[in-house]
Amino acid sequence: MVATLDLIIEEGIQSVTFPKIFKRANVGSSTFYNYFNNKEELVSELYKNVFFHMGKVIMTGYDPNLTVFERSRGILKSMVDYGLSFPKEIMFLEGYSDSPYIYEEVRNMMNPAMVEIFAIIEEGQKQGIVSEMDPMFCCHLIKGMVATSIRGYLGGKYPFGEEQIRQTLDACWKAIKV
Repeated sequence: MVATLDLIIEEGIQSVTFPKIFKRANVGSSTFYNYFNNKEELVSELYKNVFFHMGKVIMTGYDPNLTVFERSRGILKSMVDYGLSFPKEIMFLEGYSDSPYIYEEVRNMMNPAMVEIFAIIEEGQKQGIVSEMDPMFCCHLIKGMVATSIRGYLGGKYPFGEEQIRQTLDACWKAIKV
């Protein structure tokens, strides 16, 4: 799966072939077919593993007793930290979350971080501090802002130190608050 992730990031999913995967992973085709029947199954399993890894990392140290603002900022900061620590993973998740190579049931899964983000949005809406917009749209909006900021940094477009991270988190909050 690591070899597949590396190849997808380097070449794009369409260019990744079984021979390339076998060579990069240093495995034979029979080993591969013991675990996966086809490319879609492999990519979906990779997506699922990365998605749940992201959720676990983001929820580490999360404090559910904080205010809506503090919890949203904490989760978004953890997402930034995750993206900076696992850049290939966040690029893969953002680049292929709507890909037909990923089985629909896998694309529609929720991890603990997403469940909590939706709960924060809904609680904020009940309190009148988060805009009354579709929670899925709201989640994608802020998640996209974080991922785009990280992608620009990784592409060498700008520095991404503490000030830029703060600005990103502020922009996310401004995008959803009343």
